[in-house]
Amino acid sequence: MSSPALGLGPARRAVRERVRVPRSPGLQRLISPIVLLLLWQAASSSGLLPERLIAAPVKIVRTAVDLTTDGTLPNAIGVSLQRVVEGFVIGTVAAVALALAAGLSRVGENAIDPPMQMLRALPFYGLIPLFILWFGIGETPKVALVALGVAFPLYLNTYAGIRGADGRLIEAGRTLRLGRTALVRHVILPGALPQTLVGLRQSLGVAWLALIVAEQVNADAGLGYMINDAREFMRTDVIVVGLVIYSSLGLLTDALVRLIERRALAWRRAFQPA
Repeated sequence: MSSPALGLGPARRAVRERVRVPRSPGLQRLISPIVLLLLWQAASSSGLLPERLIAAPVKIVRTAVDLTTDGTLPNAIGVSLQRVVEGFVIGTVAAVALALAAGLSRVGENAIDPPMQMLRALPFYGLIPLFILWFGIGETPKVALVALGVAFPLYLNTYAGIRGADGRLIEAGRTLRLGRTALVRHVILPGALPQTLVGLRQSLGVAWLALIVAEQVNADAGLGYMINDAREFMRTDVIVVGLVIYSSLGLLTDALVRLIERRALAWRRAFQPA
């Protein structure tokens, strides 16, 4: 004679499976940030977290809407984006050119790599006085700092990618009687592309950090200027809005590079084990 519990077991499991709520990893990751925001708002509303230290989330959102409506925030974002784009283009061109010269030639390596290794250890703040003396207090020192921040990670990764090219593929290219130019184009550069894209992601992150540093000095427009001006009046809501925009722009540019990486390296999926 079978036990009633044993007979109800499968039925209960079937009911549980029917009423089970699907769990999304993306939604689960949002739980802790939402809880933190609610705790932050509660602490601000109760007075435990004074506004002079940091504004409440609701006030920060209202401030962001006001700054967007009156045009302050879009103008600041536009100025900062222009500086990043200019510095990124200059730094990228310089980094790739130097990495190619150092990676493809022993003479270039001996001439370029040692000074690049020394210069990459210099702090941004230490260069600001020198850049002001060289370029003045206009846009040039700000763009130069961004370009410098972009150049080093991209150079190091591109150089490492070129030097780390698969020797077996190079030998195969030579067996097929590829010339030096064809070997570089069809073997070495495609092999270095994954490492170069990693450097590109790192460079974009450093570009925004360099911009934050650059816009703290003698800026009359941009997100950094908006944050400095808010600091003078103890507007923590405006400061947080500026920092959120900085981080959001950094995440967006990183997502763009990851999209490029997926497209450019789609060929690797065919060679990955199932």
